Amino acid sequence: MRTTRVVSITLPPALFEEAQALAREESRTMSELMREALRRYQRERAWERLRSFGAMSAEMADVKTEEDVVNLVRQVRKEMTEEQAAATEMAVEIHR
Repeated sequence: MRTTRVVSITLPPALFEEAQALAREESRTMSELMREALRRYQRERAWERLRSFGAMSAEMADVKTEEDVVNLVRQVRKEMTEEQAAATEMAVEIHR
C-alpha cells in the first residue's frame, strides 16, 4: 500500500524556476521542497493563531506591558498561595 499521495500543483514559470533552483541548491527533490514549505506554512499558521489568542487574552485582562504581566502573575500566585493556605487550614480543622 502506498504511503504517499500524488498532488499536482501549478506555479507561475518564474516561481517554478526559483523552486527548481532551490531544490537543486539544497540537493532536494521538488516533492521534499514542497513538503517542507507546507510544514513551515502549517507552523506559521499555528504561531499566528497563538499570537492572536495571546493578544485577545491580553486585551481581556487589560495587559499592555510586560510589567502588567509580571504584576498579574504575582497576583495569581498570591491568590493561589492564599487558597492553598485556606485549604490546609480547613483540612486541619476537619481532622481535629
